[in-house]
Amino acid sequence: MDYFYTLPEQIQGDTLSITGAEFSHLTHVMRKKPGDIIGVVDGTGNSYVVTIKEIVHRAAMCAIQSHAIRPGEPVARLHLAVGILKNSSRFDYLVEKATEIGVETITPLLTERTIPRHAKTDRWQKIALAAMKQSGRSVLPRLAELASLPDFLAGAPPDALRLIPHSNGKGAPLSGTPAGNQVVVCIGPEGGFTEEEIDLATASGFTTVSLGPLRLRTETAALVVAARILVNDWAK
Repeated sequence: MDYFYTLPEQIQGDTLSITGAEFSHLTHVMRKKPGDIIGVVDGTGNSYVVTIKEIVHRAAMCAIQSHAIRPGEPVARLHLAVGILKNSSRFDYLVEKATEIGVETITPLLTERTIPRHAKTDRWQKIALAAMKQSGRSVLPRLAELASLPDFLAGAPPDALRLIPHSNGKGAPLSGTPAGNQVVVCIGPEGGFTEEEIDLATASGFTTVSLGPLRLRTETAALVVAARILVNDWAK
């Protein structure tokens, strides 16, 4: 089934409408027409099977046939904070694959070894939207604004499981699904975190973990963490 996205406010009772860029994709690219059955998600965990009733005034009006809450979503809610990368296409890839795996929030980080000083948040949000629909998720990951590491650490929820992989292998191995529904993980940029940044993170309540003896690229480390935390979570 093909999936499309609509804003929560465009869902009223047993009907919903699809407008804007999603309407153009539905009609001009996918060539959907009245009578077709499609899937629609609102990005907040609601998924619908609907029938297109009519197409008028650049809007597809749909009748809701069924409704499910958080299908395709793991129990754990993972927030990845990742050092922004010099090669923006690699961060594009990270956002796409992290969305497919089930990550709920992604924050680009400024660290001592970060080279770029800006983030393409709007672009990454669009990538996340496409990946959400492709993978059959019902939650649209949020791309947070660029944050400095000290600010991010200070604002991390104190009741979340907070982890920071250490590039030199220090810390307990990360395997399986950690206890707790909210998990926050910081991933370093090219070159990794400095020792001072690791010390700041542990002083802020983060636990160092090891991903093994190999030195992983930033995007690889982020996806390894996400897979270990979330994929096993789905199997429960």
